[in-house]
Amino acid sequence: MLRARRLLPVLLVLAPAALLAQDADSAFVRDNYTKAEYRVPMRDGTKLFTIVYTPKDASPEHTYPIIMERTCYSIAPYGPDNYAPTIAPDPFMMREKYIVVYQDVRGRYMSEGTWVNVRPFLEHKQTSADVDEASDAYDTIDWLLAHVQYHNGRVGQWGISYPGFFASMGALSDHPALKAVSPQAPVTNFYFEDFHHNGALTQAYFYTYPLFGIQTGGPTTEQWWAPSMVQEGLPDDYTFQLGLGPLSTTTERYYKDNFFWQEIIHHPDYDAFWKARAVAPHLKGVTAAVMAVGGWFDAEDLYGPLTVYKTLRKNDPGSYVSLVMGPFAHGQWARPRSIHTLHGDIYFGDSLEIKFQRDVEAKFFRHFLKEDGGPDSGLPEAYMFDTGAKQWKSFPSWPAPDAESRRLYLHADGSLDWARPGAKAAVLSYPSDPAKPVPSRCLVPTIQGLTMYQYMSDDQRCFSSRPDVLAFETPVLDRDVTLGGEITAHLEVATTGTDGDFVVKLIDVYPPDEPNHPYMPSPNIYLAGYQQMVRSEIMRGRYRNGFDRPTPFKPGVPATVAFRLQDVLHTFKRGHRIMVQVQSTMFPLFDRNPQTFVPNIYEARASDFRKATERVFVSAARPSYLDVEVLP
Repeated sequence: MLRARRLLPVLLVLAPAALLAQDADSAFVRDNYTKAEYRVPMRDGTKLFTIVYTPKDASPEHTYPIIMERTCYSIAPYGPDNYAPTIAPDPFMMREKYIVVYQDVRGRYMSEGTWVNVRPFLEHKQTSADVDEASDAYDTIDWLLAHVQYHNGRVGQWGISYPGFFASMGALSDHPALKAVSPQAPVTNFYFEDFHHNGALTQAYFYTYPLFGIQTGGPTTEQWWAPSMVQEGLPDDYTFQLGLGPLSTTTERYYKDNFFWQEIIHHPDYDAFWKARAVAPHLKGVTAAVMAVGGWFDAEDLYGPLTVYKTLRKNDPGSYVSLVMGPFAHGQWARPRSIHTLHGDIYFGDSLEIKFQRDVEAKFFRHFLKEDGGPDSGLPEAYMFDTGAKQWKSFPSWPAPDAESRRLYLHADGSLDWARPGAKAAVLSYPSDPAKPVPSRCLVPTIQGLTMYQYMSDDQRCFSSRPDVLAFETPVLDRDVTLGGEITAHLEVATTGTDGDFVVKLIDVYPPDEPNHPYMPSPNIYLAGYQQMVRSEIMRGRYRNGFDRPTPFKPGVPATVAFRLQDVLHTFKRGHRIMVQVQSTMFPLFDRNPQTFVPNIYEARASDFRKATERVFVSAARPSYLDVEVLP
C-alpha cells in the first residue's frame, strides 16, 4: 500500500552503482523530455493537478503513446523547471520514450476536492456530481487527448499499491483510448489486505493513519500529515504496542479525530461500508489489456493482483488478462538497478527486478501502445516465480490446469502427512494468552518505514518450540514437492473462550547442512536448519460463519474454522521438510483478540482479555488439514 513510486527513494538503500545509474537517469529526463503542469477539470468542476513529460523529439510525424500514473502519494517535484530523477514505470520505458503523465488524485497534495479512501465505484452515473476514480481517469484521458500534442491516440495506465487501485479504476473507466493497464500490488479490498486480514486488524499499520485519515485543507505541496505523525521507528515495537493495551487506548490517545481510524473502528464487520469499496465485484467488461503484477512476499497487497487476475479471467474469458508474480516484497520489482534479488535472508537470483522491467513490463506496454496490440503479446498468461526452485515458470492460466488437489493432514504425533489420521480420537492443545502474544518475528522490529517488509520469508525456528505454537512436520523429502496454486486451512477446534483467532503458517525446513549463500545480509544468520516461512494467514474466529456474521464460540464445543491462505508457487526440495505451525496470536502484526466475545473488539476493555486453551482435533472423525494444489 505504501510503496508508491515517490516513496521508493526514501525506503530503499541503493548501492553506489545504482546511485550512478540514477544520476544518469536524471540527466536523461532533463535532456530528453519537456515538462508541463496543468490543472485538469473533471466533470463536476474539480481540478486535478497533472504533470506531463513529453519527449523533445515528439512531432506530428513522430508521435508517442501516453502512459499515466494517478496517485495519492504526491507527484513531486512541483514546478515546471523541477524534473523528477526518473519517470515512466521503469528506466527501459523511460529511454524508449512515452508521453508520461502523473496526477494527484482528488483531495491529495496539489489537487482540489475531498479525499476518500478507496472511493466506491459507481456503476450507474447519472449526473455530473456522480464521480469516482474511474470517471476521473476517463475525464483525464479525454482532456489529455484534446490538449497534449503529438500522441498516437493510445493510453496506458499503471500504478503500484494505492496507485494500483487507481489503475484498476482506470480499467473500469472503459475509455476507448485506454489500451493497456497494469495494476501492480493493487489495493483491492481493505478488509482482506492492508488494514485487515480475515477480520483481524493489521495493527502494524499503527503509524499510517495520519497519512490516510487527515484532509489536506486545500491544495498543498507539503506533507500536511507529517506534523501529526505518531513517533515511528521504535526498535522494539512489540513492547511498545503491547504497552498500549486495548485498541480503545489507540483511539483515545492518538486517533479520536482521525476520520479513517474512526471508519475502521465503527465498521469491525464486513458490512455495507467495506462491500461498497471492494473492487472485485465490478471487474467485468474491461476492454483494455490487463497485466496484474505482484510479489510473493508482499506483506501488504498480495491479495490484490491474484484477485484482479482471477476475477477478470472468470468474468471476461475472452479478454487479454495476464498475471506476473515474482519473489518480491511490496513494490520491489520497481527498484532501480538491483543486482542481487533477496527478500530478507533468502537469495533468489541476480537482477530479477531488471528482468521483469525489461522483458515483461516494457514489452507489455510496447505491444499494446506502440505495436499492433493483437492478442499475441509474446508473453505467457501467467509468468510465475517458483520461490523454492528459484526460477521463472510459464503457465497457460493460474492456478495451473494440471495441479492436483491434495490434503496435508496434521497428526497427533506432530507429523504432517498426505494420509488421513487413524480412527482413534486425538486432540492437541495449547495455551493462548493475549498478555503474552506470539511475536510476529523472531527479530525486531516488525514495523519498518510505516509498514512490514521482512516477516513473510522469516526464519520460524524461534516459534516451533514455544508451548503456545503447535508444529507439524513431514519426514525428510525424498523428492521435490511443488505446491502451486491455492491453499485452504481447515481446522477443527474448540476453545475455553468465546472468541479467538487462528494462525496457520506453511514453512520450508532447510537441511542441517544447508550452506549460506554469498549475499547473506547478516553474518549472524545461518541457513542450516532454517525454517523459511512460505505463507501464513490469520482468521478471526468470530467470522467462521461469514465475515458479516460475528458468532461467539461455545466454550468446549467443537467448531470448524476454514480460511484461505494466499496462493503459492514453491518447490520444497529433496532433503527439505514441510512444516505447518498453528497458533492464535501474531503480534504486533495483527491485533490481539480478547478471547472473550464482545460486540466490537475496538471497544474491548482490559478486563475482556483473558487466557484461553485452544484445542485442535486431528482424528479421522475430526481431521485438521491444508487443502493444497500439487504440480507434477
